Amino acid sequence: MPNATQKTNLRKGKAGKRLRKSFFQRDTETVARELLGKVMCRAFPNGRILRGRVVETEAYLGLIDRACHTYGGRNTSRTKVIWGEGGHAYVYLIYGMYDCFNVVTLKKNEPEAVLVRALEPLEGDDYWEQEVPHLKRRDWLKGPGRLCRAMEITRRHSGIALDGAEIWFEEGEEPRAKDIASSERIGVAYAGEAAKWPLRFFLKGSEFVSGPKALNGL
Repeated sequence: MPNATQKTNLRKGKAGKRLRKSFFQRDTETVARELLGKVMCRAFPNGRILRGRVVETEAYLGLIDRACHTYGGRNTSRTKVIWGEGGHAYVYLIYGMYDCFNVVTLKKNEPEAVLVRALEPLEGDDYWEQEVPHLKRRDWLKGPGRLCRAMEITRRHSGIALDGAEIWFEEGEEPRAKDIASSERIGVAYAGEAAKWPLRFFLKGSEFVSGPKALNGL
């Protein structure tokens, strides 16, 4: 949950310091880990802003990673965004029905990315209570598919800069190192040895983290 200062700032409509593109143009595992605790923001033309604290991410390591869409140098109309510079969104469809939101990392022609898997709701409860009344609060932004639906992110947003007017990240409450855990990634069993790489990062004990209890140490 947000601390007292964050709650006060949110009530007053105050935003945290925005992350610059340079934050994303670094080692992908580092970005995945350091995104934890940051605040993802989604703005709408009517002035509404939704905010959620990042509690779970996964790193995808490009050319050497069988679980990554650019493994082996694949460069298609879908993946061309990942081949660009870090600090842009990469949104793709899975199972023919769920959009997934990623941040592109590193520099141009270094095609790696971080999947944002789950958020803790910070601002927008009144909106989500109406939009997903069948779900508990802890499940509103849990899992990449639900996250995109709740934040109204679609493939239309693939390629947009993450320092623009629609989607951006802000500084948030920094987690302690001992509160961060890692595990193998979810749903990439097809990736052989890469499926076992500990590239999923999450906040220990957070009820907003997705995935099986066994991977979450529960």
